[in-house]
Amino acid sequence: MANIYKQRLSDWRNGAIVYQVLVDRFNPSKRLEEKMALYQYPKKLNDWQTLPKPGKFLNDVKYWSHELDYWGGDLTSLMEKLDYIKDLGVEVLYLNPIVESLSNHKYDATDYQKISKEYGTKADLQHLIDKTHQSDMKIMLDGVFNHVGVNNPLFIAAKDETSPYRDWFDFSDTYPEGVRLWAEAKSLPELNLDNNAVKDYIYRDKTSVIRSYLNDGVDGWRLDVAFDLGFDILKDLREHARLSKPDVNIIGEIWNYPETWLKSIDGVMNFTFREITLRLLNGKLTPSQAGLMLDDTIKDAGIEGILKSWNILDNHDVARLKQLLPKAAQQRLAQVMQFTLPGSPNLYYGTELGMDGANDPENRAPMRWDLNTPKNDTLKWVKTLIDLHHQEKALKVGDFKLIRSEHFLSYSRYTDDVADTCIIVINPTNQEQTESLLLKDSKLMNFSGFNIILGEQIPLTLLAGLIEVTLKPYSFMLFKPDTTVSKSYTPYKRV
Repeated sequence: MANIYKQRLSDWRNGAIVYQVLVDRFNPSKRLEEKMALYQYPKKLNDWQTLPKPGKFLNDVKYWSHELDYWGGDLTSLMEKLDYIKDLGVEVLYLNPIVESLSNHKYDATDYQKISKEYGTKADLQHLIDKTHQSDMKIMLDGVFNHVGVNNPLFIAAKDETSPYRDWFDFSDTYPEGVRLWAEAKSLPELNLDNNAVKDYIYRDKTSVIRSYLNDGVDGWRLDVAFDLGFDILKDLREHARLSKPDVNIIGEIWNYPETWLKSIDGVMNFTFREITLRLLNGKLTPSQAGLMLDDTIKDAGIEGILKSWNILDNHDVARLKQLLPKAAQQRLAQVMQFTLPGSPNLYYGTELGMDGANDPENRAPMRWDLNTPKNDTLKWVKTLIDLHHQEKALKVGDFKLIRSEHFLSYSRYTDDVADTCIIVINPTNQEQTESLLLKDSKLMNFSGFNIILGEQIPLTLLAGLIEVTLKPYSFMLFKPDTTVSKSYTPYKRV
């Protein structure tokens, strides 16, 4: 392989399989009896079989009741399932926030330097970090640095006009609550990130929040509402984080077009890819439109940043895949795109088992361990995609080339070695389609054969760069050039 592909393979951030966990909902704790005092009003502890439902706003605490519903998972119970995560083929464990706070989602930090008591202690986190690394996986945390919770002592102190923390927040009589809030959520006052003291506290100092966790062994951060931090602060944050860990992974929750953002951080949660995928499969985009949009995004943003970005279909903020696409065949096509487009496939806990759930809070149900059986076809399918992604270098670190098509979404992933080339053809329509495709790769040999690695098994013949493909409704195929020697000959001997 050329140096560029060797370099990409040596960087753990490129094309990594990421697994997202909500600690409270992943695995029930065996220590619930001794933890009962932690779930007093306004919190509520639920039975593991109970499904989350929308609640009511509690004026006395400024939270919605479903934000305070707990199921009892913790860092210790999560560690009991590390083998399951590792056996899936996961390379990066990503945890939703775990810092001290009132809510179950922990996007309302009370103390960034403490672990929320329901989840455990700093020692428990250190044990998890060590266990994760011993399993040859990385671990990333969710960083919420645009805002804190109303119970944060810094915010409480700042209410005093003489407090040294006063300008850590933006107080004004013109605001409905007297202080700038994130998205007008009464429980989430925004930090004043234009204040250098706040920057020092969050990421600049060696003992800052971001750098202290990196020094403890955390491998990266997913930054909540990173679009609110802005280009300059994100770039400054990444530069300081690299002082503690040169290969740190800084991923931003960016719903915007990724192009400029990838100059400031390592990768984005690729909502642009997600939206193109869903609109293609819902019939709102033609295959030709979707292909051109993907091609534009990759060219504009640059392949290096896209390879590190997370390919997501569902997570804690959006409905699960089963809700988004009604047909199982459509769901599979979405996952084919998730695992074959450039980027890091991001699995939301339970999606690999076929869990369902509408928007928040229904998408945050407790893990369905009863679905973890050898007969679960969804699990077998996802494992197949994970194995394929590990097996094929081009899918992990290869470049992207759009194959022009009217009826199919078609593209190739490739390295400098033609034997690595993977060609993906997807029929997202409800009708059988036949089309001649031009494979613009001079290394692909005339009349040479192909091996179909996954999907529809049909005869394929390449003639002068063109290949004819017929696919059934909602089907796909992934194939590679057959470069092996037959008897004594292969046309690939000098390319």
